[in-house]
Amino acid sequence: MPIASESDTGAVPEYGAWRTGVAGVLAKARRVEPAELGDEPEKLLAVTTYDGVTVNPLYTRRDELPEPPLPGAYPFVRGGDATRDVNRGWYVCEKFDGSDAAAVNEEILAALDNGTSAVWLGAGERGVPVAQLPRALAGLLFDLAPLAVDAGADGAAAAEQIFAVLDGYTAATDRAAIQVALGLTPLTSRFNGTSHVDLDTAVAVARQAAQRAETVRALTVCGIALHNAGASDAQELGAAVAAGLEYLRALTEAGFDAASALRQLVFRFAATDDQFATTAKFRAARQIWARVAHELGAPEEGNAPQHAVTSAAMLSQRDPWVNMLRTTLAAFGAGVGGADLITVLPFDAPLPAGELGVSRAFSDRMARNTQLLLLEESHLGHVQDPGAGSWYVERFTAELAAAAWAFMQDIERAGGYVAALESGWLAERIAATRARRESDVAHRKTAVTGVNEFPNLAEDPLSEAARQPGTVARYGAAFEALRNRSDAYFVANGQRPKALLVPLGTVAEHNVRVIWSQNLLASGGIEAITPGPLAAGEIAAAATESGATVAVLVGSDKRYGTDARAAVEELRAAGVTTVLLAGPEKAVADLPETRRPDGFLTARIDAVEVLSGLLEKLGA
Repeated sequence: MPIASESDTGAVPEYGAWRTGVAGVLAKARRVEPAELGDEPEKLLAVTTYDGVTVNPLYTRRDELPEPPLPGAYPFVRGGDATRDVNRGWYVCEKFDGSDAAAVNEEILAALDNGTSAVWLGAGERGVPVAQLPRALAGLLFDLAPLAVDAGADGAAAAEQIFAVLDGYTAATDRAAIQVALGLTPLTSRFNGTSHVDLDTAVAVARQAAQRAETVRALTVCGIALHNAGASDAQELGAAVAAGLEYLRALTEAGFDAASALRQLVFRFAATDDQFATTAKFRAARQIWARVAHELGAPEEGNAPQHAVTSAAMLSQRDPWVNMLRTTLAAFGAGVGGADLITVLPFDAPLPAGELGVSRAFSDRMARNTQLLLLEESHLGHVQDPGAGSWYVERFTAELAAAAWAFMQDIERAGGYVAALESGWLAERIAATRARRESDVAHRKTAVTGVNEFPNLAEDPLSEAARQPGTVARYGAAFEALRNRSDAYFVANGQRPKALLVPLGTVAEHNVRVIWSQNLLASGGIEAITPGPLAAGEIAAAATESGATVAVLVGSDKRYGTDARAAVEELRAAGVTTVLLAGPEKAVADLPETRRPDGFLTARIDAVEVLSGLLEKLGA
């Protein structure tokens, strides 16, 4: 990779040569002269995130930023623990949410024997009955395995039980080594409407937690609630920090000093398969929270623990085995980014239990082993913050932190987290980002493998329970809703909705568009019938034999100019009611209106809208 050593990149021969090469390639692809691309042709390769952060195709010394302090030092960008055990790395945290305390206890102990190193326990309305928590936690070595609790509205009662269990635990010589997160989320739970304790109750529990000899944090700022609604990375971080500020205000008003208030918070964020964005996200989160602590006069307490959970929004119901790859990238990004605990969701988490015919034990083992492979075979835990010094990672971190801080300031100007929530301001901003992402997926600018790209139409139909809408704004949900309609059609009719592909000309002329059209139709649950090259006079017979009422002409633009009119006439004569053309409208601009196709399939279409219309015409 060429390296620029001066701020004026035009004076750096290596960078200039690279830029000339970029211009040459882009000019050839766009069929223009290099001079027409401007003085900075590389900007055409840049990508802008939903937060306005520009990701450039090349980073050089002109992007270099001052090196952040070592791990364990303010502002904790590189991590909060200078002496983290390299043989452990981060904690492998597994969620247990069964209601049978004895069975859950067996699952916990078995998981700890097989690589899990932290426990996330659902309690009360979200898992084990509160009164049975001691049974579920029997045998747990609290000083070796951190405990996180998720009990919703039963959080205060669960805390009492946890305190009683800790009082009876005598194995630890260092009580401070026992790490417990009580998981009270009164503010972020209000965003997604889940049950929770009220803020006054949470503060009262925090007061009890602060008096314990163990390291007990009562409050969890759950950015995942925002992420699952469609928030961008900066929105998730900024709103989480704003919620954290509300907690700090409530705690200090109740008599906590700044340092002790800061010690009551844990942050939970989503990790996605955009690995560099995820790495930057966790680094940026520590940076901006450390700034809050600094402003409060307690910079040494700015290192709140981070719990990463692989994104439920990025997971797909269709071709769910791909989720294993997504969660691997997410865990990699979070681990490299310095998360303290990581939970990998099972690959079949978006589906009802047993939908794929695999056991829960298998799914959990795959999720656990994803992290163990990263830690014990790839040795990612051996180096803290391996991205440090990377021009790309450092720049991405800084710009994402700035965007998140700006969003937090917007919330503060709106009256603070609670006011922004109650007025609908926060939901509106996140909904706007969600709409932009959904549009990108619908136009297939953003690929979701197995959903809007490379779908597997041969998959068994999902059960009716699986086809019910969920509460998470999954990226591929709109396409999966189309597939659900196709499944319902299949169950009722014994076959998929189908469309006839009509190849025109030689294989060389139509092959690329045949494959593209098959992929597009399958993403909407429509089976493409492809009879092969058809000569004049054979099209009507093929249409009649297929029984299709929708047909797509596929060929080259030049071939459309000579053959499209006759093909349209044959198809209409055979009873095909909708004739589409895979290509631009200009390819048949000379045809009279009555002889032109009914629509055009190009890379720029809103595929969800077009496919939904086709399904309706096909009776799905």
